[in-house]
Amino acid sequence: MPAQPASLIPRPWMFWTGVALTSAGVGQHVWMFVDSASMGFHMAMGGMSEVMWAAMAAIVVGVVISGFAVVRPPGAGPAATAATGGKSRASRHGLIAVLSFALMVDQMKPATLAFIQPGMRTEFHLSAAEVSWLPTVALSGTVLGSLLGGRAADRIGRRATILIASLLFLGTTVCGAMPTFSGVLVMCALMGTAAGGMLPVVYALMTESLPPGRRAGIMVLQAGLTTTGGYMAAAGLAAVLVPLSGWRVLWFAQLPLVLILIGLNRWIPESAAFTAQQAQPGRVPAATLFKRPQTVKTLVVSGYALAWGLVYWGFITFLPSQLEASGGKGMSAATLLFISSLLSVPTCVVAAWLYMRWSAKGTMVVYAALTVAALLTLAVVGMDGSRPVLLTAVMLLFAGTAGVIALIGPYTAEVYPVAIRGTAGGWAAAVGKSGGAFGPPLIALVLSAPGGMRTAAVLVALPTAVAGAAVALRGSDPRATAQHDDDATLDAELDDLVRGEAVPAAEKAGPTTPATPAPDKEGTAP
Repeated sequence: MPAQPASLIPRPWMFWTGVALTSAGVGQHVWMFVDSASMGFHMAMGGMSEVMWAAMAAIVVGVVISGFAVVRPPGAGPAATAATGGKSRASRHGLIAVLSFALMVDQMKPATLAFIQPGMRTEFHLSAAEVSWLPTVALSGTVLGSLLGGRAADRIGRRATILIASLLFLGTTVCGAMPTFSGVLVMCALMGTAAGGMLPVVYALMTESLPPGRRAGIMVLQAGLTTTGGYMAAAGLAAVLVPLSGWRVLWFAQLPLVLILIGLNRWIPESAAFTAQQAQPGRVPAATLFKRPQTVKTLVVSGYALAWGLVYWGFITFLPSQLEASGGKGMSAATLLFISSLLSVPTCVVAAWLYMRWSAKGTMVVYAALTVAALLTLAVVGMDGSRPVLLTAVMLLFAGTAGVIALIGPYTAEVYPVAIRGTAGGWAAAVGKSGGAFGPPLIALVLSAPGGMRTAAVLVALPTAVAGAAVALRGSDPRATAQHDDDATLDAELDDLVRGEAVPAAEKAGPTTPATPAPDKEGTAP
């Protein structure tokens, strides 16, 4: 086992040198933050000193060095990497634990934005319109990160992409020391890129590392609970630390978690299915998502993700303020957020059980229908309806959307072939996150029209109903696919593309024997 880290990281000394350099740069920013205690931890009045610029340069160089170190050189033998791939029950349990921890850290990053805005607005003297750029920039970063991270997972590997995202997490913790609002926006954009890039890759690796019989329930439960856990962890840190040290400390408080995640990298092996796929003589282009036989899958997945994005980033964004404006029949935004987090736990447990024991397609349709029913109820009763009906509708809405987001990632990872699984997951995540870019302006425009929130509820209910119907009529069934021998059917779909339309991996190579499609089970023991 002593040689295991060296086999997993192609250039280990370069990797750890880059991590040390990045940590040193971040550490200098932490010291600057601590040194600002005499000013109430307000750093807006200071500029970028020469020491801060040098620390930033160390971070950039460190991330680049470490990122380069984790990418396997062209032509390097992949056998050592694949050999460690989680065949024993203990190694699979370790992989589940580490990737769950990675997802929780991933979810904490964007969740923190909600708790830093009040303090940031006060320190930088920002208007409501100006501070709204923070979530817009961060969510735009997640869209870009999902596209880049998903594609990178299919090009350089699942493990390398996860580590690069972790390195970006490490570097962007310096957001807590930025003396200007523009600096905060840049760091949040990079943070969003890392957060968006990790999510789909984790689902791809989980799909390729766990036995088909149990992975569905594990992945859905993991998706839902880590989303809830990440939000609640960010909320808990905010409740304890912000009154003591202000909003900036929330970024630095996550630094130990990121270092732990990087330290646990030896329990994140590369996928054996990806390794086998890389041995094939061709490379599948990203455009394959929109070509037969993948076209229908992509349209169904995109519609489901987009519907969730409109509901979550559009409608639910305005729901707290609308409920509070309804007077005595409303509830505080804090209570609403607490209920949404609390409901996610049983909702995701039920979703995981139904997905695994009953039907993947059926479960997705049920949660889409639950969301539509809640929206239509709100459209009928309005914000001035009876309190019991309002509360019930809101609880059902959060239960439905929590189930939808828990289902879409694992489902996408299961129905696409290994060769484009990361790309597909990144596309689905990007489409869902894009609701954060145009959802709020669209709902704000609708709210100013006659009907207000009632009209908005109907507006977002329609695409959700269409998306649910599309899954029911044309959605793929992961369970039916997994019943085929070694799950080879998924990858057999792409044989023609790999041989004909794919970009040659080595144009000078001689004739090769067609490679057998990589099994989806990755040789794991049941």
